[in-house]
Amino acid sequence: MTRKFYKTTYTLEVLSEEPINPNVSLEDLHYMITDGDCSGVVHMDNSEEVDGKTMAELLMKQQSDPGFFMLNENGDDVE
Repeated sequence: MTRKFYKTTYTLEVLSEEPINPNVSLEDLHYMITDGDCSGVVHMDNSEEVDGKTMAELLMKQQSDPGFFMLNENGDDVE
């Protein structure tokens, strides 16, 4: 059976009175729009099914290991 993987892209729109540091963490952004002095909204832009090879490439591009989903660098299942 072939496993399924998904790549989903979201956009976070933040409204603020001051520029936001481009290196801000997702955790800090969450605080800024829920408890801080910013307004924010999340939009789901796209969701697509990808194969194991593509998922392995995407993981490595994020500097994560394909082993996160029990894949090798070629996208094949490992045990």
